[in-house]
Amino acid sequence: MLVGSYNFVLVAASYLIAAFASYVALDMAGRINATRGAVAHGWLTGGAIAMGFGIWSMHFVGILAFKLPIPQGYDLAITLYSLLIAICSSAYALNLASGAHLPPSRLAVGALILGSGIAAMHYVGMAAMQMQPGIDYHVGWLLLSVLIAVAAAGAALWIAFALRSEGRGVPYARLLAAAVMGVAVVGMHYTGMAAARFPEGSICGAALGGSGISPTWLASLVGATTFAILGLALVTSILDRRLQERTAQLGESLQKANQELTYLALHDTLTKLPNRLLLRDRMENAIRRAVRHGRRFAVLFVDLDGFKAINDVYGHAIGDRLLLQIARRLSEALDGDADDTLARLGGDEFVVLMEITAPDDAASLAERLMASVAEPVLLDRAELHVTTSIGIAIFGPDGTSERELLANADAAMYSAKDQGRNAYCFFEPSMNQGAHQQLAMVQDLRRALSLDQFSLHYQPKMIAPAGPLEGVEALLRWHHPEHGTVMPDRFIPLAEKTGLIIEIGRWVINEACRQLMAWREAGHTVPSVSVNLSPAQFRSPGLPAKIEDALARHGVPPSSLVLEITESTAMHDPDTSLAILQRLSSLGVRISIDDFGTGYSSLLYLKRLPASELKIDRAFVRDLVPGGEDAAIVSAIIALGRTLNLSVIAEGVETESQQRLLTELGCTSLQGYHLGRPASANDAAARF
Repeated sequence: MLVGSYNFVLVAASYLIAAFASYVALDMAGRINATRGAVAHGWLTGGAIAMGFGIWSMHFVGILAFKLPIPQGYDLAITLYSLLIAICSSAYALNLASGAHLPPSRLAVGALILGSGIAAMHYVGMAAMQMQPGIDYHVGWLLLSVLIAVAAAGAALWIAFALRSEGRGVPYARLLAAAVMGVAVVGMHYTGMAAARFPEGSICGAALGGSGISPTWLASLVGATTFAILGLALVTSILDRRLQERTAQLGESLQKANQELTYLALHDTLTKLPNRLLLRDRMENAIRRAVRHGRRFAVLFVDLDGFKAINDVYGHAIGDRLLLQIARRLSEALDGDADDTLARLGGDEFVVLMEITAPDDAASLAERLMASVAEPVLLDRAELHVTTSIGIAIFGPDGTSERELLANADAAMYSAKDQGRNAYCFFEPSMNQGAHQQLAMVQDLRRALSLDQFSLHYQPKMIAPAGPLEGVEALLRWHHPEHGTVMPDRFIPLAEKTGLIIEIGRWVINEACRQLMAWREAGHTVPSVSVNLSPAQFRSPGLPAKIEDALARHGVPPSSLVLEITESTAMHDPDTSLAILQRLSSLGVRISIDDFGTGYSSLLYLKRLPASELKIDRAFVRDLVPGGEDAAIVSAIIALGRTLNLSVIAEGVETESQQRLLTELGCTSLQGYHLGRPASANDAAARF
């Protein structure tokens, strides 16, 4: 027998190739598992070629490591056949490992087929030497090599299947598995080589006549081709994995952004409660459930009482914090029922959607909501108090559509406010009549200016105790063709709500200035005329220009016009209010702080305001008696006015005793029914 020898450098190289090919195969299995469709088929084809070349090249490098004492060569066609067997076996293995399931029976069949393919590749490759006489194989070693091939194939399939998914630590596990698989593949190869026996006098037919491939050329070809293919496959796989990870990150970010946008579109930005859009969707779902299953639900329209005053006095920042506290309390009052919905429509309006078995359930919840809101809220050491008015509409008797239920609950809420606030009301059909009347009132109000339905009445302001005349205050009246004279407390809130107050206020200023000059031209001595400014009008950007235009148009001396703003309006956003008042004062007009004592004035800001007078609110005059609390408050306000060099006017003087006591306390001017009721321009002139 011919005795061969091994080049241990090439033996080591064959193991490295086997381990490298195993790692590439495991990585390819992961790429195939992570893709679908044509892309997966592309990875399967590329992976089969790379893995097949790897196994095949390991086999031939191992053969090249074996040296016989005779010239050696390899038939090209048979060599390529062995390569084809390796590629086909690899394709089958990768396809099997990338499947969704790998039961033991399928694993056993796959191991048998893959192991037989590897063994076939090895022995076909040996046949490429075309030994004469043929190679004599030891049956025992040959069967053992086949068994090792089948066992190695089974182990490789199981490892590839187990590590096919990407994840943390998987690359390191694949490195370890590739090292183990390399040992198994090399072990099969060299066991097969041990089974080969070459009789004395054998010759290598592939080396005769130069028809075969020389070992040196084959080594170069196999080495270069294998490392090129395996390296290219691995680099491509790594780049694709990184690209897919980046794509997955971008997709995840996009999905997260879409979720955030969807959340923002359906929730209130301040309280994070469902907004009107999400409430509408949930109401429509509730209506469908109610119709399909006969369930009942109620809509509670919740509106805060007194919130606007707090917002005006303390500013929007405190108002927002108060709304957050109220929203939290309302949520807690729902008892965490997942079927109930608390939504914020905007401002200080909330809506509760709840399933009920009887109307009493809605009443009980309304009482809990009112109790939770009524508790004082402490913000920045200020104790704030608000209450709530609630309107309730029941699905079925009070409406069957989302719009109808909300409108009726809103009407019931306004009815609760009319009853004194801090109350709840169930909807009644008669309430809609009031809502329709209010809508009609708004429509008529829009036409009132063009139809010349407004007029001014004038109430005298007298120097204490009984004169002479210090000026008049212009009071707006609306002469409605159907309702007669409409007082300001009925239409001014509507005008402010609809924005009509800006144009109406402009008309009042012009008419007051015109009438003042008309009186003076008629020989009447009227020192000044006072005009009330609404909060919206006060903060309108064009107010100074409109006042300046009215003064110039009618030739009114600026000091003859007094602008009255309420204390709460002046203290809302004090810095901005101060800037507006200074701009108005620069025109030469006088500033009066109306309803003084009812707001939350800061003395620091009050002394900076360019005001010329304070008007004591009628609430302190109504029950004024010597030695009473109101007398003490009025006395303090008068003392404050003197300190700040401001004149002090008391309004609402209706009795002689009030007139006398206010004069004794030091009030500089008086105004009220006792001194003169509001009258038209002509009637007022007759008194002058």
